[in-house]
Amino acid sequence: MTISIDQLGQLMLAKRGSRGVRAAAADVDVSPATFSRVENGHMPDLETFVKICRWVDRDPGEFLGFQRPQSVAEEQGAQVHLRKQKTASKETAESLGALILAVQAAAKAHNQLLG
Repeated sequence: MTISIDQLGQLMLAKRGSRGVRAAAADVDVSPATFSRVENGHMPDLETFVKICRWVDRDPGEFLGFQRPQSVAEEQGAQVHLRKQKTASKETAESLGALILAVQAAAKAHNQLLG
């Protein structure tokens, strides 16, 4: 499920609670003006977006329409399932394996970008 930028502002407001914008902005390491703009629904730059996502403890992918796997076990589950599937041809299994590895590499690169 994708979360909207307006919902990001709501998450920020909820986490900030009764604290002032200046104190919350200092926690996030952004200016109070930037914090306030994003809290009011304006789109932040990428660096600010990542900082705020960390602060509200949300994966940036939730706002971008994708989510990372919940655990390594889920990733391994796909690999185990392919090994058990006797009806797939060798070519299909190899293609699917290459696709899974490419997606995992892209997810790893994405996670490294986010820090």
